[in-house]
Amino acid sequence: MKKIAVIGTGYVGLVSGTCFSEIGNKVTCCDINEDKINSLQNGVIPIYEPGLEEMVKRNVEEGRLSFTHEIPKAMQEADVIYIAVGTPMAETGEADLRYVDAVASTIGENLNGYKVVVNKSTVPVGTGKRVYNIIKEVSGGSQEFDVVSNPEFLREGTAIDDTMNMERAVIGATSDKAANIIEELHAPFNTVIIKSDVESAEMIKYASNSFLATKISFINDIANICEKVGADVTKVAEGMGFDSRIGRKFLNAGIGYGGSCFPKDTSALLHIAQSVGYDFKLIRAVIETNEHQKNLLTKKVEDVVGDIAGKTIAVLGLAFKPNTDDMRDAPSLEIVPELVKKNARVKAFEPIAYHEAYKHFGDSIEYYEDVYETLEEADLCVIVTDNPQVKQLDLKKVRDILKTPVIIDGRNCFTLEEMKRHSFIYHSIGRPVLEGEE
Repeated sequence: MKKIAVIGTGYVGLVSGTCFSEIGNKVTCCDINEDKINSLQNGVIPIYEPGLEEMVKRNVEEGRLSFTHEIPKAMQEADVIYIAVGTPMAETGEADLRYVDAVASTIGENLNGYKVVVNKSTVPVGTGKRVYNIIKEVSGGSQEFDVVSNPEFLREGTAIDDTMNMERAVIGATSDKAANIIEELHAPFNTVIIKSDVESAEMIKYASNSFLATKISFINDIANICEKVGADVTKVAEGMGFDSRIGRKFLNAGIGYGGSCFPKDTSALLHIAQSVGYDFKLIRAVIETNEHQKNLLTKKVEDVVGDIAGKTIAVLGLAFKPNTDDMRDAPSLEIVPELVKKNARVKAFEPIAYHEAYKHFGDSIEYYEDVYETLEEADLCVIVTDNPQVKQLDLKKVRDILKTPVIIDGRNCFTLEEMKRHSFIYHSIGRPVLEGEE
């Protein structure tokens, strides 16, 4: 059993800290935001993640998990200190490390014995050395410590399972002693341990996310070609995915990636390449393709109905993916304002991220928690997020509710056969257009 202090109670910090407590460690999650800490102490979870609220409650009740804004005290009592603060994208595209620097400085001020300091935040190559130098300078070198890079690979919506059954744990350490401590910490997860130097561990995170983003942009470019030559991208992806060298995951054509990782990490990797004088043309193209993809739905709407002004449009889904309230870089942030700008009435179905969405769209659109109510009075339906409620729609009922049977599907939620059977005018991504009844 280790005493762990997790600095930062955002998505990564809260999920990681809770899971570490679940396997028997004594974990203190810390944040400078007193309101957030007070809410957590009262059982209010600031993010939506399936299973997280129940796990937090259980471990708090059993005394393994606590929350505090008294960060120095938590650091002094800990064996392992996890840095899990935000590294937002700066205007230059690089990661903003001001919060990481601040935590490192606080650690240096409170170093009272050997500690393993772990970067859980996604940080550029070289941040481990940067953190080490800050702590050493501030502490005066009076205490021994090590720095480890232990990047996270959580998927929002499945983060608990991704942690408790993680595919691999990457441990980049400044000493064997520190690496062994973090390896021991991960033993209950029964995972593959990959040990490396700190810099390689930092690069693994960026390389992994950027490769997945590349697969998404690649299949989206293929989808755009499919539309022009009459091919079906879902069949193309299926045929590709059975090749074990390629795999089936991340080959779902759509309207681009969003969220907290892929947009930020691809931009950061591009900046890292530029900083060492390397022209990373491939990742630049990945980013450009993704930005282009977000504008496809609005164009498809105009192709179908012409002038959008005065039309009532049902938008299904606002979060960047199902089972999350995360709106960061969600495609809806591009699509919805454009529809509003063109004077459409937007009725939006959003089962989880309503409060986050309201921060972006305010009263410019209408919000609904019932998908069928959203469709009432709508001239057409636009699918932005493939929520379960959307994929399980009763299509006969949908056709009866919509004023005109038009669906613009940005996530390819339905097969062409079932849409043809219900005589929808159906525009999807990378597949032939269905014109409804002959």
